[in-house]
Amino acid sequence: MHRVGIIGASGFTGAELLRLVSTHSEMQVVYATADTSAGMAAADLYPSLAAAYPELRFESYDPVAVEGLDLVFLALPHGASQGLVPDLRKRVGKIVDLAADFRLRDPSLYPRWYGEEHHAPELIDEFVYGIPELFRSQLAGADLIAAAGCYVTTASLALAPLVRTGAIEPAGIIVDAASGVSGAGRGLKASTHFNTVDEDFTAYGLLHHRHTPEIEQAIGAQVLFTPHLAPMNRGILATCYARPTSTGVDPLAILADAYAGEPFVVVDKRSPSTKATLGSNTCHITAMVDDRTGWVVTVSALDNLVKGASGQAIQCANLALGLPEPMGLPTVGVYP
Repeated sequence: MHRVGIIGASGFTGAELLRLVSTHSEMQVVYATADTSAGMAAADLYPSLAAAYPELRFESYDPVAVEGLDLVFLALPHGASQGLVPDLRKRVGKIVDLAADFRLRDPSLYPRWYGEEHHAPELIDEFVYGIPELFRSQLAGADLIAAAGCYVTTASLALAPLVRTGAIEPAGIIVDAASGVSGAGRGLKASTHFNTVDEDFTAYGLLHHRHTPEIEQAIGAQVLFTPHLAPMNRGILATCYARPTSTGVDPLAILADAYAGEPFVVVDKRSPSTKATLGSNTCHITAMVDDRTGWVVTVSALDNLVKGASGQAIQCANLALGLPEPMGLPTVGVYP
């Protein structure tokens, strides 16, 4: 049994990690921090966790308390991991970071897209990027993992095989994606208040959303990315447009071949929906060519808190620990 800790366990991704690890046969949460909720029982904040964690209480972060843990998940806001990792990596076996702190390979991109210099650039090259279906060989046995974000995973799974096979032009790709409100985190913001979000649908981060360079890095192509906020709790739906490099391209066949045997990717003619992915670690994808306009269109959907965050982090952790990759992860969504 691998002893794991969750730093930042009171947020939505932290709670999702607790939920998923509770059914994992080879992981046990022995330490969970939440500085603003320190001392509170996990079941008081999230009654849904009561059956699995009747005694667990959130603690303040203490470097001594993590000493000797097999793996630690960092479920913190962007920027916080940079200050912890230099010391933490000396105390624990492996680290999986769910934030963006170590995702971008080029540290010079952080001031432009995140508004500040990176504070531990010497560690960036030591982190492996975490989308198993695209970077599996690098993740096996890795000690430091930067799990990919939800928007990036949705778009990259739908586009990367098409870019890698040369089926689409590597410039001018358009990614339009809509996310549920949980993607903004648990903290109260005017833009995510119920009265703001309900009965509304809005685009944000126009032309400069911080996940743009991460998508480009993951697929190896230029994108115009426009995110939208949808009035739902969970889920992301991405519709992507690209120009084919030649006639006769069959994007659905390329994707089906790329993901043959992958337990967490469904490639089908059916149009994906967020509801079909609810609570699962599975991404649903379809693709087609519009003969009238000549565009290749791909559509993908996933649960932003599972395959887009905590589930993917556990999938990466399984690979790092030498465990079966699907262990502890659901493939079937909750419906209705």
